[in-house]
Amino acid sequence: MTAYRAPLEDIRFVLSEIVALERLAALPGLEDATADVIVQVLEEAARLAETVLAPLNASGDREGCRLTDGRVTMPAGFREAYARYAAGGWAGVAADPAHGGGGLPALVNQMVDELIISANIAFSTVPGLSHGAYHAIDLYGSAAQKALYLPKLASGIWTGTMCLTEPQCGTDLGLVRTRAVPAADGSYHLTGNKVWITAAEHDLAENIVHLVLARLPDAPAGTRGISLFVAAKHLPEADRAGGWRPGARNAITCTGLEHKMGLAASPTCALAFEGATAWLVGEPHRGMRAMFAMMNQARLMVGMQGLGLAEMAWQAARAFAGERRQGRLPGQPESDGPQPIIVHGDVRRMLATIRAQVEGTRALALWVGQHVDIALRHPDPAARAAADDLVALMTPIVKAHLTDIGQEAADLAIQVHGGSGYVREMGVEQYLRDIRIARIYEGTNGIQALDLVGRKMPDGMGRRLRRLFHPMAAFVEETRPLAADDPALAAILEPFATWLARAQGISLHLGQAAFADPIAATTGAHDYLKLLGILATGWMWARMALAAHRRLAAGEQNPMLAAKLASARFYMTHILPGIGPHATAILAGPDSVPEVGSLTA
Repeated sequence: MTAYRAPLEDIRFVLSEIVALERLAALPGLEDATADVIVQVLEEAARLAETVLAPLNASGDREGCRLTDGRVTMPAGFREAYARYAAGGWAGVAADPAHGGGGLPALVNQMVDELIISANIAFSTVPGLSHGAYHAIDLYGSAAQKALYLPKLASGIWTGTMCLTEPQCGTDLGLVRTRAVPAADGSYHLTGNKVWITAAEHDLAENIVHLVLARLPDAPAGTRGISLFVAAKHLPEADRAGGWRPGARNAITCTGLEHKMGLAASPTCALAFEGATAWLVGEPHRGMRAMFAMMNQARLMVGMQGLGLAEMAWQAARAFAGERRQGRLPGQPESDGPQPIIVHGDVRRMLATIRAQVEGTRALALWVGQHVDIALRHPDPAARAAADDLVALMTPIVKAHLTDIGQEAADLAIQVHGGSGYVREMGVEQYLRDIRIARIYEGTNGIQALDLVGRKMPDGMGRRLRRLFHPMAAFVEETRPLAADDPALAAILEPFATWLARAQGISLHLGQAAFADPIAATTGAHDYLKLLGILATGWMWARMALAAHRRLAAGEQNPMLAAKLASARFYMTHILPGIGPHATAILAGPDSVPEVGSLTA
């Protein structure tokens, strides 16, 4: 079983060549977020991930969570690990210092998430939604709610959840039935059942803050009638120091613990709200707006789950391929004995695929992440709006494309291991079991594609899409002279320029087709999201290749730079042309997809 090692060198490369850290440090409130500070934070997070969390990954999977009398017990070692996580300030890395947080960029929190996810994805799900809960309350909560909940969430003493799904209601939240009845003291009583709620019950923190979608008695039908409420596992009670502590148990019961394909050490719960005391967050009947603030942040986090598991799959596959000896190359004498399987072409192809996808999508995710901070903090409203447009466009792509990549990488890692990868002792089959849910929760990847094509792409007559295409086109124009003078660079830059032009044409075609026939958008959505995900990752590789080429030309001696160029060439020749089949499917139109009748006959 491969020990996890945080990919700090690659992260530093992305930070120096793709992410403009000086732009982040120039934002109000982030003046202290220098490159040196950020690297130091990542080094500390790497130590936690490598030495505390990674050793619990396999044992947590074997032991799983246990439900007894409505209480969930986490696997051995998880309580101690969470105590170190909270004590280290990791729950509030990007939270406001006024609430006890670290005040670092959201991008830093995103990078820390990757390290923790790679080391132990099941552990990461427990504090993971707390960031979203913090964000939603910060945006829409009352002053009293902010003062009560935000310091607790930032410290990790309390954790947060997102309670949307019900037995009859998954994606279609207009079907929510949980009721909220006003009480005389200004609170509300919640009654209803929620299912598939991550970290809704556990023994790691002293309290759990549930953000719950429910309907008021006068609520209109559908999503317009949904409100958001906050209900804690233990009712907050004022202490003598003027703060808050957990008081009496609220009328919230964990009625079930899901037995899942993977993530055995992550408690996925069913909850019964039996007249639970809650408070309205934001305005009545406007709960979806507040919940989406939390959900969109969660979707970016789920994308990082795909990346984190892909990184672990890469490390395991690379290590095994270098150690396992089987066969010889054609023409090699028998006296040489069996060779490490990494010498064989098909194994190198699989390893190159995983590596190119991991390093390319890491650059993409962190490039998007820097725009989260710009959208939140930039003093120029126009710059904030532009960054917000880009984040909105890219969120479904990061969520869906990176989780697809995570599953593909885990599957390839098993293939590299051969039969030993299929058995539990090697550890790699756990990656595939654990990552499979990421393509489903926080909105299935199909829903992400529909959101991209149905909402994000046509918004403002393609305004958001131009936020992506315009800088890509500018990059092509700026680098065209370099490609003309250097065949090695041309082999990387010219394919990107070719496929960018193809993607722009496909975008125009799909936009026109969807305007005339909305069904065209639904049948072409998956292929269009994949097209943009492959293209955007290709852009990252073109930029990284150019940076590596320049540093080598300047005399820098670093094997990583040559590896970057090799991976960039591989991506352009083996992965970027994958746009082609998706383009073909989009051009085939909705008539190419069988009618319902032919599928049920």
